[in-house]
Amino acid sequence: MAKIILDNIAHTYIPEAPDPLFALKKMSLSWDDGGRYALLGPSGCGKTTMLNIMSGLVTPSHGKVLFGERDVTKVITEERNIAQVFQFPVIYGTMTVYENLAFPLKCRQFPEEQIDKKVKEVSEILNLQDFLNDRAKGLTADQKQLISLGRGLVREDVAAILMDEPLTVIDPDLKFRLRRKLKEINSKYKTTLIYVTHDQNEAMTFADNIIVMDQGEVVQAGSPKELFEKPQTTFVGYFIGSPAMNLYNCQALSSNEVSIGSLKFKIKSNIDNSQSKELKLGIRSEFITVEDSFGDNTIQADINEVEDFGNYKLITAHYDEMKIKAKVKREQNVPSEKVILKFPSERCCIYENNKLI
Repeated sequence: MAKIILDNIAHTYIPEAPDPLFALKKMSLSWDDGGRYALLGPSGCGKTTMLNIMSGLVTPSHGKVLFGERDVTKVITEERNIAQVFQFPVIYGTMTVYENLAFPLKCRQFPEEQIDKKVKEVSEILNLQDFLNDRAKGLTADQKQLISLGRGLVREDVAAILMDEPLTVIDPDLKFRLRRKLKEINSKYKTTLIYVTHDQNEAMTFADNIIVMDQGEVVQAGSPKELFEKPQTTFVGYFIGSPAMNLYNCQALSSNEVSIGSLKFKIKSNIDNSQSKELKLGIRSEFITVEDSFGDNTIQADINEVEDFGNYKLITAHYDEMKIKAKVKREQNVPSEKVILKFPSERCCIYENNKLI
């Protein structure tokens, strides 16, 4: 196992075009050995292309792929020691579960005793030990996907396990259990796991580090907490979180104050050097509070709806054309018609040309 480095890579599927469209725009990224990562973004943003470049299924148009200090850009997939789990289970239906798990080791001519030991060890981790003699085609979809995963785990020399939307075919009730199993595997084997998804909940509950992509670019990389509290672009603010971040066009009044229509808001960001009139104020619904009286950064809004989701209430309100979503604790008392809402200055993010100042 080794650190994976994407050095100044970019890729286009039509290099002969006069002005080629790049599925992956020039970028550099590194993936620490033993890390747990998620590649998150909408369909068509370049996630799978990046994954296939790491595995060797695609050779980048520009740049290098390094495993540690070894340049593997031109190295074929078979020689990269990468395990890849696809969206739909790839198994040998006529083989038993045991034979499926043993297959990668048999191909590399491992001794039978070593194969048997490793297959039984991995099958216990994946709760497949009771099915080792069963034909794979008779198993459930999640068990088949576990076999795909297990074929990567039996190899101790694997550099990383790359997973492209691996839980798509899995029943929703089983997804949480499988994500938990993946985290246990990462903890036990210290195997680098890279998980591609368009589902923010999957990414936030699985990964220690999330790479958010949009239109072939990495727009932010960081921990779930960093992405939630300080989205670096309005896209990340909108894409991460439910509901999406509240975003409003605003005007600069001073270095630490902006206006939204007739309303004034103090902020912690210094916008002295802002050169653009394209400013936006963003704040998470979780950070807006209900107040009993007026103060700094408070407004009186008209309530449209209050929804009870069990452990929290979601307030939908408006002030003139300004629509507001606020999440509050279930026990919070909410008036029926008008409510005083506070936008804490330390929670207000200011964006210039859709990028965080």
